[in-house]
Amino acid sequence: MTGNGPAPVAVVGIGADGWAGLAPAARRAVLDAEVVLGSRRQLELLDAVLPDVVLLDVVLLRAPAPEAAGPGGVGPGTERVEWPSPLVAGLPALFERLAGRRVCALASGDPMFFGLGATLSRVLGPDRIEVYPHPSSVSLACARLRWPVQEVTVLSTVGRPLDRLRAWVADGRRILVLTSSAEGPGQVAGVLTELGYPDSALTVLEQLGGMGERVRSGRAGDWREPPGDPLAVVAVHCVAAAATVGLPLVPGLPDEVFEHDGQLTKREVRAVTLARLGPLPGQLLWDVGAGSGSIAIEWLRAEQSGTAIAVERDPARAARIGRNAAALGVPALRVVTGAAPDALAGLERPNTVFVGGGVTVEGVLPACWAALRPGGRLVANAVTVQAEGLLADWYGRLGGSLTRLQVQRAAPVGGFTGWRPAMPVTQWAVDKPR
Repeated sequence: MTGNGPAPVAVVGIGADGWAGLAPAARRAVLDAEVVLGSRRQLELLDAVLPDVVLLDVVLLRAPAPEAAGPGGVGPGTERVEWPSPLVAGLPALFERLAGRRVCALASGDPMFFGLGATLSRVLGPDRIEVYPHPSSVSLACARLRWPVQEVTVLSTVGRPLDRLRAWVADGRRILVLTSSAEGPGQVAGVLTELGYPDSALTVLEQLGGMGERVRSGRAGDWREPPGDPLAVVAVHCVAAAATVGLPLVPGLPDEVFEHDGQLTKREVRAVTLARLGPLPGQLLWDVGAGSGSIAIEWLRAEQSGTAIAVERDPARAARIGRNAAALGVPALRVVTGAAPDALAGLERPNTVFVGGGVTVEGVLPACWAALRPGGRLVANAVTVQAEGLLADWYGRLGGSLTRLQVQRAAPVGGFTGWRPAMPVTQWAVDKPR
């Protein structure tokens, strides 16, 4: 931060080794603060600081009077404040109260890796923070395991559903799961076993870098270890059972992996539809008339930095979408129960829209086209003559591409094999001008 503005908030990464693991610049940021923010666990790490050693550092920095040293020797008159709960909602008021004071915020490990630094950057603005990173738990875990960091999939379940793990399990994959619950390792083992990966190797690394560091290893299917430290890294080396068939992240999952009542975009058409939709990082999809949610689910599996909203008028189908999303590893899918176009009012404007059901419902296509962001894409599928005619009319007015998809599958015909055609699907895709 330059100029005459307020001093930036020092965001200091701290590990299980506490003060001993802080670099000199990070120590200086802590000692120079009037207020130190952190969780109870992080603030207690400062209790282990020897008052005479810390006081010496403070004397060299600011030459305070010896009697000014605060409790625990962190710094003269230092105020320790625990984070509010809920955290994000309470941050604006907290920093408004601390305006004009030198503030240090403690974060676990690397503050910019699934950490507090990213949150404060969003709330305060990137120019209002100065980050002092510490080795992340991922770096420390990979060092213990001798795993190349770039070859590892990292998944945080801190404040996030563990069901996200389901999208990443694949034979041979190495995954680091960041947990915040003492039951986390057992839950990871349960998911692996359920998915057909009971032979997967589990290594639980607790208190990495600290005096209480502990490593436990075992097999997912046999995991019976008692709950341990809530903040742990669970390292998984996935091993599929002989009969286990993995699910790819590319579109076109088998129809049978979805729970449905027949309202399902079939596998081959779904793959073509996702190719037309073209998932990109950070984009929002509306899946209107979502049925079983297959399009929105595969959108999120293909690009998990994206978001999706599934809109479905039938409550039973809407509940089914939620179950499918959790089972296939994308529990963040938002499901809106209601009939379009009314249910679309007030939703965040999408980058991409898919209309799979309700094409002929009055007002649906106009509402979707109006809400679509400039440069966005709309794709609609039709199986009836009436819906096909409507798409042809829109194609005539707005352009884009109009395609008919026909799929035939081999099936028994007496003692022979013949081709059994599925209903043809007419697909319209169009980009909105910027």
